[in-house]
Amino acid sequence: MSTDHNHHLDNPDKSGPPPKLDVVATVPGAPPAPAGAEAMTILVTLPPNSPGAPPHRHSGPAFGYVIKGAIDFELEGDPVRVVRAGEAFWEPGGDVIHYQDGNHFADEESAFVVTMFCAPGQPMLTVVEPEELEARRDRRAPRA
Repeated sequence: MSTDHNHHLDNPDKSGPPPKLDVVATVPGAPPAPAGAEAMTILVTLPPNSPGAPPHRHSGPAFGYVIKGAIDFELEGDPVRVVRAGEAFWEPGGDVIHYQDGNHFADEESAFVVTMFCAPGQPMLTVVEPEELEARRDRRAPRA
């Protein structure tokens, strides 16, 4: 498969300029969706200073795009990073804990769109209990 994701879409049946396509992110070797997965796209709007969801996991991979503001994004084993409007993120799902997805700003709203591939019969998000967080504390990246 080619890694060239440039596209030119002339449409001889229409007048005006063709659409512009920009690849925002790619995930080489991304994990497959669970067998029989349900794809779900949601819009998450974070009020100013919102911490986002508590530590959780997803049953399958998730791919997202920040449309407004910025979010603090942290997966198990990775340091916290700020994902800003116009940038994408992904997570493999499964056993990986998603520690945070909160609003980076205390004084403005942030929002992102995320598509998740959920295993059949599983919720889109499962909160991780405090006991498990403590047991896996060594898997979390050092915090500044």
